[in-house]
Amino acid sequence: MASERLLSVLTALVAETRPGRVERVSMSSHLERDLGLDSLARVELLLRVGSEFGRSLPETALAEAETAQDLLRFIASATAEERSTTRIDLSTSSGPISVPTQATTLVEVFEWHVQQHPQRTHVLLYGSGGERGEFHPEAISYADLFEQSRRIASGLVSRGLLPQQTVALMLPTSRDYLSSFFGVLLAGGIPVPIYPPARLAQIEDHLCRHARILANAEAVFIITVPQAKGVAALLRRDAPSLSEVLTPAELDSEPMELLYRAQADDIAFLQYTSGSTGDPKGVVLSHANLLANVRVMCETCAVSSDDVFVSWLPLYHDMGLIGAWFCPLYSGMQLVLMSPLAFLSRPVRWLRAISDHRGTISPAPNFAYDLCAKKLVDSDLQGLDLSSWRLALNGAEPVSPATLQAFAERFAPYGLHGEAITPVYGLAECSVGLAFPVLKRGPLIDRIERDELIKRKCAVPVSGSDGEAMLVPACGRALPGHEVRIVDAEGCELPDRSVGRLQFRGPSATRGYYRNPVATQALFSDSWLDSGDCAYTVAGEIYLTGRVKDLIIRGGRNLYPYELEQAVGNIPGVRKGCVAVFASKDTLNASERLVVLAETREEEASALEAMRQKIDAAAIDAIGMPADEIVLAPPNSVLKTSSGKIRRNASRDAYENGLIGAPTVPARQQMLRLGIASLRARLGEAARRFGRRAYGLWCWSVFVVLGVPTAAVVVVLGKLLRSPASGRRLVRRVARLFFALARVRLQTSAAVDLPAVPHLLLVNHCSYLDALALCAALPPSQAYGFVAKRELVEQPAIHAFLSALGTLFVERFAASRSAEDVDEIAGALRQGQNLVIFPEGTFSREAGLKPFRMGAFVAAARAGTPVLVAGLCGSRRMLRDQTWMLRRGRLALAFGPLLAPAGDDWAAAVALRDAARKEMLSLCGEHDLER
Repeated sequence: MASERLLSVLTALVAETRPGRVERVSMSSHLERDLGLDSLARVELLLRVGSEFGRSLPETALAEAETAQDLLRFIASATAEERSTTRIDLSTSSGPISVPTQATTLVEVFEWHVQQHPQRTHVLLYGSGGERGEFHPEAISYADLFEQSRRIASGLVSRGLLPQQTVALMLPTSRDYLSSFFGVLLAGGIPVPIYPPARLAQIEDHLCRHARILANAEAVFIITVPQAKGVAALLRRDAPSLSEVLTPAELDSEPMELLYRAQADDIAFLQYTSGSTGDPKGVVLSHANLLANVRVMCETCAVSSDDVFVSWLPLYHDMGLIGAWFCPLYSGMQLVLMSPLAFLSRPVRWLRAISDHRGTISPAPNFAYDLCAKKLVDSDLQGLDLSSWRLALNGAEPVSPATLQAFAERFAPYGLHGEAITPVYGLAECSVGLAFPVLKRGPLIDRIERDELIKRKCAVPVSGSDGEAMLVPACGRALPGHEVRIVDAEGCELPDRSVGRLQFRGPSATRGYYRNPVATQALFSDSWLDSGDCAYTVAGEIYLTGRVKDLIIRGGRNLYPYELEQAVGNIPGVRKGCVAVFASKDTLNASERLVVLAETREEEASALEAMRQKIDAAAIDAIGMPADEIVLAPPNSVLKTSSGKIRRNASRDAYENGLIGAPTVPARQQMLRLGIASLRARLGEAARRFGRRAYGLWCWSVFVVLGVPTAAVVVVLGKLLRSPASGRRLVRRVARLFFALARVRLQTSAAVDLPAVPHLLLVNHCSYLDALALCAALPPSQAYGFVAKRELVEQPAIHAFLSALGTLFVERFAASRSAEDVDEIAGALRQGQNLVIFPEGTFSREAGLKPFRMGAFVAAARAGTPVLVAGLCGSRRMLRDQTWMLRRGRLALAFGPLLAPAGDDWAAAVALRDAARKEMLSLCGEHDLER
């Protein structure tokens, strides 16, 4: 088939151009975005395709063909011109089941699978078990679930549901939940999942506590269990929009024609964040948000329809709903689903399901891994086989390195691969997933100095032999198409290993909170969203240190409660996972005290006193100071969210209102000392902020005063003398003067050793400072000319200035023009010119060495000219993309070896590129974004 021949050619070129990278090449793969083929690589592809099919494709294929499917149409058209009687089969399929790449809504995804394979099993649903404890799954096909969803949708429409009205779902994990969720979507409504009560006896109190969510969402219906119908009158008092409390059985109606079709930007559902019953925060997630997140997670995890997803996560939680249901729905993999109660009553059921169904992907929060590692006995695990489990995703709550190790060691004898254990990071405001690590790597643990984190907000690495080190697991890099950054209190971006607030943005990010403008405003900082987490980065990897709202500032030190909670939870007699550490205000001294609230069943006085001493010792070990107050409370005193996270603020409020224990007022002298230290720290931070702003303004003033007249003189010299040499010498002197006045030290490794033969200088691109730094660092005797992007031609002033310096302008995107520009560069090299080029083609605020464009290497190979590799360090931190205030720093330019091309063909250019990239990575100090 033509498609198979085309895929063979495309796969070979991708393997040659991107060696070492596993690319999933299909007919729908985007040539540049998915496969990394730039404009010149597409030229090479068309040459090879033409050779394979014996035809020359039209030039329009260079500009218009974005996927292999597009190329196939050009091939068919070209062939039909000469052999019109030959019929070409254009049907293609990649793998046993493809995915709905053109779908724009969840409804379209569901409909696509129903049309393609209606009888394929979508969900294997486990119930709660029979009287004898039998535990057997029910198979639900796409067609069955779709038909039941249509019946629910018809019932809602017949009761007057209008498009984009909200419907609350308060149901346990069941077939009714699945069909009701999509029933609301098919009817044009917006589902609002809320968690059901643990016991039906609590249902009245439970629903009344959720009245504020129902009021904020303006829900018109609740779909729930029959036992909830009796409290409708109570709910209407606080949620006046509510018209009916319904059960799935009451909504079961004959299907009718449903006319409303959701659009990509329509709200798909509202995800109310944990603990939002008091101040409702309903995260608005559109169909476009969800599909962007689902698609990028599936691609990052290399998901296929052959995978088997096993989940017990609740469907009212983002990780269970989006990660564990929508991802299998989109990708066509089978979902083995059980309720959270089924897991909690017998945790081994989770592992048994993975073993029995050969599960490949299964997520859970940290406590589930800890529970299985420590509580399951060997007799429960007989015959268990976890060798199929390739992704044991750990997220939704803080990840404990001790738990990762304990789980790996406990289940290695049962076939679990250590590299399957995968800490991840996400949040409802980014749909669900934000950061995933490299596949098959296993946990990456950072060992840092505890005191430096507390005192200076720095994650200073320490040796593995340091027993006092703080262990922090990596949660991966931002998903493709998404960005993260770490900022300080003023919003200034921080470098690696500096702790600050984690912000993010990307196509999965919410537009805000539903009908809550105050919370929405607080969420955004320009185009960035605040995660609410403290973190730092290393080589693009995210390391979380705690929640911003949980951060305790005591005596000018930043304390993170999670580590102390873990340490206290390990003390005998303390209920594990039932410890809250928080700061409580002392109104008398206008300061804060550190409070440890721990649950215990102990009642004897001597045992309680011994426990307090152990908690104090644990606090000194974990954070370097004792707690001001230790409250030993009975079970259920520590408040938690629906997903099991500690509600520290709510626990603090209960403590301060006298609902837990009796507060002890600390000594005034100690509070005064801590207050002075805190004030000193705040004044120092204010002074540093002022200094940064003053420095940035000074640099801009110097740049304008020096730059404007210099640019004018360069343009005049270029027109009068027709030679760029004079302009280059002037720019070098002015650039060096600028750096001197800005107090920027520019260090070069060996400028005097630059080769005398004509060559192409390759430098990494990090900032607008790069070109200025090169002008100052490179000697005028070498007469370097720059190669710049052709978009600058459209800016007359900049174009005139750069042209006067002898700059060559090249096209980055249009393949036909790009090929011509490469010939121009090759011609300049043959004439003996030295050229400077940034092979990444552009720069961004995200750290890391980006993929190289092929133009420089093809030109060098054709001209037979060597390339000199250099690495520039420090410019990104000083002036990151999308920022305009220069920060203090140092620049370093290091030169590597001179590399000669081994030939003049494509393979030689690829080999030259790979060798240059390897050298540049070692020189520039950036991590590799191609890994």
